[in-house]
Amino acid sequence: MSRNLVTPFFPVPPGQYFQPYFAELVRSFSVYLEQMQNPGEGRNTFTVFTNLQTDDVGLEPGAVFNHGGYLKISELNTPHVRGSGAVGQVGSVTGNTT
Repeated sequence: MSRNLVTPFFPVPPGQYFQPYFAELVRSFSVYLEQMQNPGEGRNTFTVFTNLQTDDVGLEPGAVFNHGGYLKISELNTPHVRGSGAVGQVGSVTGNTT
């Protein structure tokens, strides 16, 4: 396996129904399903992301989004909320040329 997973043991079935065998078989399938549902680590040489959100609204921590042309990772302590922006002005300047 490419994800360094230990393959669960699937015991050889007995000739007749045997409760401990069935329990071991269910346990093995549980381990297998857990491994298959875990995405594991990824290593890529080329990736294309299409149709990414432009903010992290509704994304789980660790999800990626496009913010101003930069690929960012959603974190709980650094929100990039939808529709945020700021405009500021301080005083005025008057110039006189003679």
